[in-house]
Amino acid sequence: MTPRDDAEHAPSAPLLCRVRGFGKRYGRLQAVKGIDLELHQGEIHGLIGPDGAGKSTLMKAIAGVLDFDQGRIELFGTPLDSERAAEAAKAQIGFMPQGLGLNLYAELSVEENIDFFAQLREIPPALREARKAELLAMTRLAPFRDRAMKHLSGGMKQKLGLVCTLVHQPRLVILDEPTTGVDPVSRRDFWAILTGLLRERGVTALVSTAYLDEASRFHRLAFLHQGRMLAEGSPERLQRLAPGHIAQLAPADPLAAFRAVRSRWPQAEVVGPLLRVFLREGEEPAELARRAVVGEEEITLHEPDLEDTFIALLRQRGLMEERAEESGSASGDQGDPAGETRRREPLIEARGLTRDFGRFRAVDHVDFQVCPGEIFGLLGANGAGKTTAIKMLTGILPPSSGEGRVAGADMARAGQAIKSRIGYMSQAFSLYEDLTVQENLRLFAGIYGLRNRERDRRIEWALELGDLTHLRRASTASLPMGQRQRLALGCALLHRPQVLFLDEPTSGVDPVGRRRFWEILLRLARIERVALLVTTHYMSEAEHCDRIALMYAGRIIADAPPAELKARLERRVGRLLSVVTAEPLRALERLEAAGFRDAALFGRHIHLFSRDPGATGEEIRRLLEAAHIAVEGIGVQPPGMEDVFVHEILAREREAVA
Repeated sequence: MTPRDDAEHAPSAPLLCRVRGFGKRYGRLQAVKGIDLELHQGEIHGLIGPDGAGKSTLMKAIAGVLDFDQGRIELFGTPLDSERAAEAAKAQIGFMPQGLGLNLYAELSVEENIDFFAQLREIPPALREARKAELLAMTRLAPFRDRAMKHLSGGMKQKLGLVCTLVHQPRLVILDEPTTGVDPVSRRDFWAILTGLLRERGVTALVSTAYLDEASRFHRLAFLHQGRMLAEGSPERLQRLAPGHIAQLAPADPLAAFRAVRSRWPQAEVVGPLLRVFLREGEEPAELARRAVVGEEEITLHEPDLEDTFIALLRQRGLMEERAEESGSASGDQGDPAGETRRREPLIEARGLTRDFGRFRAVDHVDFQVCPGEIFGLLGANGAGKTTAIKMLTGILPPSSGEGRVAGADMARAGQAIKSRIGYMSQAFSLYEDLTVQENLRLFAGIYGLRNRERDRRIEWALELGDLTHLRRASTASLPMGQRQRLALGCALLHRPQVLFLDEPTSGVDPVGRRRFWEILLRLARIERVALLVTTHYMSEAEHCDRIALMYAGRIIADAPPAELKARLERRVGRLLSVVTAEPLRALERLEAAGFRDAALFGRHIHLFSRDPGATGEEIRRLLEAAHIAVEGIGVQPPGMEDVFVHEILAREREAVA
């Protein structure tokens, strides 16, 4: 970091925590080494990195629940050099571990969980009731205070976990991947709560996340990789460490263009109909246009997001293994790019599909189709009915009413015929962790009836597909999440299914792992013409889908390509404005007081929709300048799938209340 960067980004708020030379060993494994970090009052500091990067180890040490071997941690001005010092600091810390509801008690109600944690922290009854009422209102959990924790959705569990973490009003909140597996509406609620606490109480938060689209919400963040600090600073500073642009184009055949450009620009990806390529500073798009067979005027340049920056830094510093160029089709055969030899009728059909559990209707008259070679996204909040719909189509659950056909077989009568024609990866896909990579593949090959030379050939194909050949003898338990998921995908594809169901397949997988996973899915769809049905909470992944069905309370409320859904949102609520200011908390408070109720904080940016961006921008500038808040910029940007998801779901929730 240059002296100029130090001056530009040095926080002026009081220092709460200083970490110097932190290290931790687990037996022979040096898990973390040489970490330096500072946390200042009133900031949200992010930790970003893949599984095994050291995020949880560092957070647990700061929280005083894990000892460490090297370095020094000072918290609230006191060294954490003894068990006694750690216990004294815990009174001012709120720690929420990774995993949905893992700090909660399943059999207790929402209110009973809060009361338990309040009593544990010795909060007087009168004060407990006041704080409980405030936090229940803030998290929108008040109507569910009598519901057992085990019956809450994933998002509600995480919000309850946050309430229990905050009930004693800690100065420092440590949240380990609090939004993993949580739908976008609950994630936005989560960030609104943190923003409110930051503004009203000056709470400091240390947050890790697997969602790099959340990284722009942090005031400062640290990229961790293999137990070391890769980079640290404000989002704006980190983006300057890997200068360049994202070139975006729409070639006639995105997959062919991807293959043509990747040897020159390895940081390329296909997203729906678009090809995105990272061009380093100084690189012009002329050669890219030639290789991709498009005109230069068809290429638009955009600022890279933080996921692009993270991957560029890994490549820049030689920390990312590059995959060899693939040959042939995803199945190992020649494939059928034109799809001429495949049936043209839909491979997945749902007609009036309904499922009741007692008086509760989980899926309510759902209709959709998925054709060969199509990537179909089924999105919805936790508990919307996505997994139940998939279980009916795969023959795991019988429907209460309605019909479905999968790969030409009637789901109600086909039984084993459907199972032999589909691949299925569930949210909790169970590989056998005590087996090696190759042993898992041999086991699943046997389950699918593959024998001898065909079995061996398919296993070699699956190893190559998942870039796992060098790990064939490795214990499955030792693999990072991304490699496990590629192994799970290989197991699901050994028998060459026509249809692949993927239920949140990349939850908790790091950005590099997710990109590799989607490269495989793209080849399966475009070359092998497999029909893919995917559920995900990563809205950046939703952009990969050809079509998206959005579920709410068991029903499909929208079904269209991503571009059409975003255009529909702009017609309804206007363009998305981004306001940049050095004092975002004060600016947000001023805008909310002036009636901009839907404004949301994203780090130093404030986002809101307007039907007249020019007039609204001028009004915002006048409001903020009158309050002596400097405005660095106001601009229009395209909405993302998260904006679509949140606005559609919140509109339905408001209708349900009205």
